[in-house]
Amino acid sequence: LLQQNAVKALKQHLVPMAEVITPNLPEAEALTGIKIVDDKTALEAATLLQQMGAKNIVIKGGHTEDSQSSVCRDWIFTPTETFFLDSPRFPTKHTHGTGCTFSACLAAELAKGNSIVDAVKTAKAFITAAISDPLNIGHGHGPTNHWAYSKVEK
Repeated sequence: LLQQNAVKALKQHLVPMAEVITPNLPEAEALTGIKIVDDKTALEAATLLQQMGAKNIVIKGGHTEDSQSSVCRDWIFTPTETFFLDSPRFPTKHTHGTGCTFSACLAAELAKGNSIVDAVKTAKAFITAAISDPLNIGHGHGPTNHWAYSKVEK
């Protein structure tokens, strides 16, 4: 979505200041030039992003296999931990705003003082609930259901 000069500015000025970045697969590929197809290439991309200065990286895998995979894998890289979180892919068109919702939940959890690991796990549970129980409003790629997480047993 960004012009090439904007990607360059993002890499030079914003990524080095970031406590955490949450690119989806296409965004991580644009930032690194690495085609992410598996755990190994996700690690290569995250390593490059950390070398650019980002402390923590969450590569969102909703676009895996052109959004046709049965599982959505998110890769998490902190200075001390590397892990992934899987969730099933749900048959819905109500996915508008998933990246923004995920990152907003993550930011809120960090603001509460939670660790990056706990914040990522909560954000993943939140967005998974929001996608799995969609609001049937709008047309095309409708919104996720931000109230669905309140129904999840914690």
